[in-house]
Amino acid sequence: MKSVYIESSVISYLTARPSNDLVKSARQAITIDWWENQRHRFDIFVSELVEEEISRGNAEAAAKRLDIASGIPNLDISETAREIAETLISDHLIPAKSPEDALHIGIAAAEGIDYLITWNFTQFNNAETKIDISKLIENLGFTAPTLCSPEELGGTND
Repeated sequence: MKSVYIESSVISYLTARPSNDLVKSARQAITIDWWENQRHRFDIFVSELVEEEISRGNAEAAAKRLDIASGIPNLDISETAREIAETLISDHLIPAKSPEDALHIGIAAAEGIDYLITWNFTQFNNAETKIDISKLIENLGFTAPTLCSPEELGGTND
């Protein structure tokens, strides 16, 4: 089975109260559909970083997020992951103000994860940056995870 690293934004959309915002509402529906119908096709993972991020904010909402993550295998934050993250920042592919975003990518790359799903289009899941991120990771000697949203990982091919 292919592997998927589930970034914090996906769990947040999965557990959030229904939104009146059209984009957020659509992302919530897509995330719920992926969770219910697609996740079983993959070996799914989170990390210590995901657990830390989803524990922030409103205590009731954080408890829902942590409950979802509690049944998912947890990847450690290795020194290799930290080095990849530092390189992503030093090469200006991820802003220095967003070290956690770089670390998500570093964890997935260091662990050989096939896909990193996220709703973070601003920092790393966008057409302008994800190709360069993949090239850099491959130049470091790792296989880059495919950066995508739950919507993009909704097919039926194994």
